[in-house]
Amino acid sequence: MSAQSPNNDDMESPNFWPHLGLSGLPKGVVARITDFDNPKQEWRRLFSEFMGTFLLVLVAAGSGMMNAEFGNPISRTAAVVAPGLMVMAMILFMGRVSGAHFNPAVSIAFSLRGDFPWRRVPGYIIFQLAGAVLAVVFLQAVIGSSASNGATYPAQSTTDVAAFLMEVVLTFGLVSVILGTASGAQNIGIIGALGVGGYVALAGLWASPLSGASMNPIRSFAPDLVSNDFTSYWVYLAGPILGAALAVVGAYMLRGRGGGLAGSQAAQGALFTQPKNPEKA
Repeated sequence: MSAQSPNNDDMESPNFWPHLGLSGLPKGVVARITDFDNPKQEWRRLFSEFMGTFLLVLVAAGSGMMNAEFGNPISRTAAVVAPGLMVMAMILFMGRVSGAHFNPAVSIAFSLRGDFPWRRVPGYIIFQLAGAVLAVVFLQAVIGSSASNGATYPAQSTTDVAAFLMEVVLTFGLVSVILGTASGAQNIGIIGALGVGGYVALAGLWASPLSGASMNPIRSFAPDLVSNDFTSYWVYLAGPILGAALAVVGAYMLRGRGGGLAGSQAAQGALFTQPKNPEKA
C-alpha cells in the first residue's frame, strides 16, 4: 500500500472506503452489513416491508373503523396526521433495512429510476400486501367494525375521475419528495423522515375529503379485499402508479438519470450499495 495520503477526490469516491475496510469498521460489523446484499438475507428486507406496511395500514385504516364503532372520537385532522407520523417513525426505525417503501408505487418508482432492482419488486409488493391485509383483519377482529369503514372512496359529491386526478397529483408530490430526499442520502435519516411523513400528513389535511388521500394502492386494496367491496378501486390503483411514474420523469428533469449512490442506498436499504451512476452521487 502506498504511503501517500489520499486526496479529497479519492476519499469521495464510492470505491475508496471499501478498500480501507469500510472506514475502519470492525471486520465483523462490515461482514454483517455487506451481507444484506446476499440473496439469503432478502427475508430481512421482506419482513421489514411486511411489518412497516402492517403498522402503516393499522393507523390509516384504523381511524375510520374506530370512528364507525365508537361514535367518531377521532377528528379528521388526527386521522390524516397519524399515518404521516407512522411513516416518519418507520423510516427512522427501519429505513436502513429495506428502504422503507411500504407502498408499491414507491417500489416501482425506485425501480424506474434505476435505484432498486426490478427482481425485488414482486417480493416487496407481496409482503406489503400481506402486512396490509393482516392489519385490516386484526382491526376488524379487535374493533368489531367492518373493514369497509377503513377503506378509501371518492366523496359522494365528486366523481371517480376527479378522485383519480387527485390521487395522481398527490402521489406525484409524495414520490417526488421521496426521490428527492433519497438523492440527498436522507431517506434513511431524519431529514427524509420528516419530509416524507410531513407530506403524507399535509396531503391528507387538505385533500382527504375528496379522495381519502390514499397515495398507496395497497393501503386502499387491503380493506376492499377483506370487505369484498372494490367500488372505485381503479382510482387507487391507476392514480398512484401514474403519479409515481410522473414523479420519476420529474426527478429526471431535475437531477438526471438515477439517484446515484445516495439514491441506491436509500432505495435498497443497504449502507454500501454501488449505484449504476456513481458519478451522480
